[in-house]
Amino acid sequence: MYAIIETGGKQYKVTEGDTIAIEKLPHQQGEQVIFERVLHLSTDAGTKIGKPYLQGCTVVGTIIGQEKAKKVTIVKYKSRKNYRRERGHRQPFTLVKIEKIETGEA
Repeated sequence: MYAIIETGGKQYKVTEGDTIAIEKLPHQQGEQVIFERVLHLSTDAGTKIGKPYLQGCTVVGTIIGQEKAKKVTIVKYKSRKNYRRERGHRQPFTLVKIEKIETGEA
């Protein structure tokens, strides 16, 4: 069974037990987070596609930690003008372990 969820403006394909790195969430380590924006759900019984989201389907995960990605260096340069600028950026992200996918069926 897998689901496609939307969070932080991006879509992720998840199964139970996966660990995903998503855009930073304002939660602490160890807290549970519930993703209600489920776009697609595939089970042994069949496939459901939302319009745009599935009603009653949720994905539950636990936050493992808040981290930063590797540094990306930005260099600006103009020839013959003695203009050079260098900047770095580390994008923050949240690691989430997917605990269970709830289909909303009894």
